[in-house]
Amino acid sequence: MALDRITLSHFRNHVASRLEGSAKINLLFGENGAGKTNVLEALSLLAPGRGLRRAGLPEMAGNSGTGGFAVSALLDCHDGTEAVQLGTGTSPERPGRRLVQINGAEASAVSLGEWLAVGWLTPAMDRLFADSAGARRRYMDRLALALDPAHARYASRYDAALRERNRLLASEVDPDPQWLASLETQLADSGAALTQGRARMIERLSEALAALPEAPFARPALTYLAGGPLEAGDLAAELARQRARDRAAQRTLTGPHRDELEVTMAGNGMPAASCSTGEQKAMLIAMTLAHAELAAAGRPGVLLLDEVAAHLDPVRREALFERLRTGNAQAWLTGTELAPFDAIEGEAAVWRVAGGAVARV
Repeated sequence: MALDRITLSHFRNHVASRLEGSAKINLLFGENGAGKTNVLEALSLLAPGRGLRRAGLPEMAGNSGTGGFAVSALLDCHDGTEAVQLGTGTSPERPGRRLVQINGAEASAVSLGEWLAVGWLTPAMDRLFADSAGARRRYMDRLALALDPAHARYASRYDAALRERNRLLASEVDPDPQWLASLETQLADSGAALTQGRARMIERLSEALAALPEAPFARPALTYLAGGPLEAGDLAAELARQRARDRAAQRTLTGPHRDELEVTMAGNGMPAASCSTGEQKAMLIAMTLAHAELAAAGRPGVLLLDEVAAHLDPVRREALFERLRTGNAQAWLTGTELAPFDAIEGEAAVWRVAGGAVARV
């Protein structure tokens, strides 16, 4: 087990829910709107980042409370050491500020990644291959963050410097060259770290995917396309060279904010966006499972799979269950009914979710 004694207080439609006695595979079932995905979202907040819905913190607080929420869980580190209590939430006084505690002591959200690796696959991700390049960059950053918690700092610093440089480029008066040079140094340092983190993640994930059989899940091939030089010095020099062009465009046209992830079907080279919806789903599952194994190496891992089994044929469904049995991560799955999970019902911890309440079956 990785997470147990999970509590949700005034989170979405869960006023006071507790899940205890978890297993390696855990199943949440109930009608649409019952609150199954809300449990997965709460678990996703026990890692750095904005969670699987990328929602604002005030949106997560339930209407029944005073404006704040709390999520906590006991983490088994699998190494014989004492379990660790992880918690996060907001206070009614400052609903937009995230609070994090580890064993009762205040901590940063980034530090959660040092204890636990969390990954997920949701129905909203089905359009990843046809979505914008920005969506795929966010996807790469989430995967990279699960492997290296420091990735969040690089992304935050880069975004702040990029906003400031773009503001100067769009101003009516000519920017101060020294101030631009200072911002470009910040952009280059954090941007190079950001780019290199994405590149390392894609390289490791590609190696893991190459080792998988082509069936029953389609095997994707990944290509990382950098939007600028990979080294800090080269990126700083390129930004300085392109000031006139960027000034005319009123925005920065070089850097990791222009990166792209190219996904094709291994074997025939067909772009993922042109594949069938079934093939796209199979590739996403292959990527999710391979990344979960990488992320869970050396620390507890949790994999959140929202409504994934209902869209698989029996062969792929059984293959998924077998991968979850033998994998390193604890799995949490949701479904509207138990029938698709007959093969694992006897070994999984099962909860019925209804009206924002959970009951062990």
